[in-house]
Amino acid sequence: MALKIIIEGNIYSVEIPEDVMRDGTSFFDKMEKDMNKGWQMNREWVESPNLVQRCQIVSDRIADAINNENETLTYLLAGYIVTRMPDVKEIRIDTSGEMAETQFI
Repeated sequence: MALKIIIEGNIYSVEIPEDVMRDGTSFFDKMEKDMNKGWQMNREWVESPNLVQRCQIVSDRIADAINNENETLTYLLAGYIVTRMPDVKEIRIDTSGEMAETQFI
């Protein structure tokens, strides 16, 4: 599965390996448990992030993973998003400090 990610005008095509989709469940579950405790989304604390907010949080981490050239983490984070939002083909990640402005297409 491919996911198009746009960060500050740069376009990345992330081809998520099948084994990540198949074997990433424990990683995805751990992420869910972490976010169940609430999350700081820029200036706002979100007690119980909804699905879109969770994917915005993960998208913020994808931007860091791509910038750090961490392919494995990029694949895992992208895999999380497509397992939660299977119709998403593109993510436009906001890096201006407003995580809530990240868009899913």
